[in-house]
This record gives sequence, structure tokens and C-alpha cells, in this order.
Amino acid sequence: MTQPPIPGVIRQDVFPPPPPVFLTGVPVFLGRAATGPRTPTRLTLWPQFEAAYGTAPGGFLADAVRGFFDNGGLLCHVVRLDESKPPAAALQAALDALDGVADEADLVCAPDIVTAVPWPTDGFLEPVLAQQRVLLRHCRERGDRFALLDGIPTTDTTKVMRQCAELTGADGSFGALYYPWLWAPGGDGLLRHLPPSGHVAGVYSAGDQRVGVQRAPANTEVEGVVDLHVRLAPSGVGELYGQGVNCLRALPGRGVRVWGARTLSDDPAWRDVSARRLVGTIGRWVERFMTGLVHEPNDVRLWVRIMRELTAYLDELFQRGALKGRTAAEAFFVKCDHETNPPEAVEAGVVVTQIGVAPTAPAEFVTVRVIHGASGVTVDAA
Repeated sequence: MTQPPIPGVIRQDVFPPPPPVFLTGVPVFLGRAATGPRTPTRLTLWPQFEAAYGTAPGGFLADAVRGFFDNGGLLCHVVRLDESKPPAAALQAALDALDGVADEADLVCAPDIVTAVPWPTDGFLEPVLAQQRVLLRHCRERGDRFALLDGIPTTDTTKVMRQCAELTGADGSFGALYYPWLWAPGGDGLLRHLPPSGHVAGVYSAGDQRVGVQRAPANTEVEGVVDLHVRLAPSGVGELYGQGVNCLRALPGRGVRVWGARTLSDDPAWRDVSARRLVGTIGRWVERFMTGLVHEPNDVRLWVRIMRELTAYLDELFQRGALKGRTAAEAFFVKCDHETNPPEAVEAGVVVTQIGVAPTAPAEFVTVRVIHGASGVTVDAA
């Protein structure tokens, strides 16, 4: 039997607010457009770009943004480059304009870098490399962004391998190189050859939404693509991938797919895109959600709180399959105690926390053994 309402008492159901959404796969596009603001603009739909920048020819910016949304991209930022400045200076100015405005962006794309000078002249590659190094350096200095770089538009794969070799190094773990170009509708709907970074950024975003940053952005069909500028043979794909170039392949019955997930790092520990992005995402989470602990008393209670919150976050990543190991203890550790915070550190107002994680690695090769015997044929995938 329902209780009659109590006079003067009103029941009100209060639901706790949902936890803050921590987005990944959010690119910032830097490029040329006929019109539009030069300050960062936040977009969630392709028509917003059309309204702000139009689709008039002038660069690949519109094409990249449209390719991003066609491939499941959720959110991006756009900055129109100041073409009155030298290309590298314009790029650096656009990156500087992002500070404090587009902090949620964790990917960087600059599809117009390859249009800096006419191609395929002998002097084409050096200006491209100079600007792509600017992007890689920016991502390394921040530590939480990843650059999607376009291979030069050529049919000579040796030039692409040279481009890759020139970009490989200390900054290389913060970027990946994609080749060849696409034959696809541009921002104005007309078919032409386009740099792949915008479409690939959409693949990153869609994968992050479905699974998370731990998913390798590879073996995924690229939507809105008719064909490729160059159709690579399997041997060519293997040669390029061995050098660190992520290829796109047109597979019969499976469409055009991203076929590689390696960074430009020369350090095996940072070879996989998913490992680099996972560590960068953990860093972003620590910076964003631990800011509330600043100015708290630097003692054991603070250390325990830090360990509790970090352990809960990393355990969630482990449960989602982002970290490898049979148990959470094998997947990660968090240490914040008297050893990491000796008296001199406490007196200086510094809290030191050590975090160790074991990112999952993508299975690039699956070994299949076919055994013929008296009882028939057995297929064993290892």
C-alpha cells in the first residue's frame, strides 16, 4: 500500500552528474582556405566548416576536414594559416595560437604542407621536411599530441622512404607517416588526389570512440575513397612498412584500408602508435584530473590519495584491454611514498609519483601452420 504524502515534505530525485568525458582522437587541422578565421575554430559537423571557411579551391584543408567527418570523426579544431608569412613561420604561429584554446586536441594534421612548392621538383622535399619537423617538435614538447603526416605525392617509393628516414629520430615517436595519396571527392565534391591525413584522422577518432586509444588505427576501411594514387604490390608495402611508412592498400572486396600503425621512432619501445598515444593520454588525464590536488598538504595522506586515484584510472584501462598482463599487478604500478618523496623534495613542495605501464601491442603478423597428416589437414593459428 502506498504511503500518503507527508505534509510539507516534497520528494525530489537527484541523480549524480555523469563523469567528465575525456575525449581522444580530436585533431587540429592547420591549412589554407579562401576565407575564414585564423583563430582556432571548434567543429562537430562538416556544414560548420562550409559556413565558416567555404569550399573554394586554395588548399587541402576543406578536403581533409570533410574526409575526417566522412570517416566517423567526432570533433576537430581548424586554424587557417596566415599565407603572408613563410610556410614554416605560418605553421608555428598557428600552433602557438592553440595554447589554452584547443587543449582537448591530441592529433595534429597539416595537409597543405605538401603544397608548399610545386612538385615533383628536386627541391620539393626539403621544405616539406622542415614543416613536418615543426609538427613533430610541437608534439614532443607538449607530450600529449600526435602528428599525422602525409607522404609526398609521388610514384617513386624510394623518395617516400627517404622522407621517412629524414623524419625518424628523437621526435619521431610523436608522429606517423601515411602513403600513398587518395583518389577521392574533395571538399567541393569533385574527385582529385588528396593527402590521406584527414581521412586517417577520422579512422583514429572512430576507433577511439568504439574501443579506445589502445586500438591500433589499422586494418580499417577508409570511407569516401574511390581509389589510390599508387597501387602498391605486397612486396612494396612490406618494404615501406619495414622502414616505418604506414601504407594504404586497396584490397579486393574490402575497400581501401589503412595498413600500418607504426610511429617514426627509432626506439623499439615507441614503435607502435597505440603505445605512444596511450602514454600520452595517461599524461593528459594526470594533468587534467590531478590539478585539484595542487596546494594540498604534502604528506602521506596526499600520497595515498594520489595512488588511489591513479590506480583506479589505470585499473580501468586494464579492464578495457589497454594494458597487457594476467593481473593488474602485471599491467601497471603506481608508487608515491617516502622513497619517491624524500624530505628535500617535500620541503621544495614537489610530489613525485612513478607510474609504470605495459601497453598492449597490435598483432602485426599472424602465423598460420597448415599440417597435413593421415587424419586430414589441421590449421593452427599461433
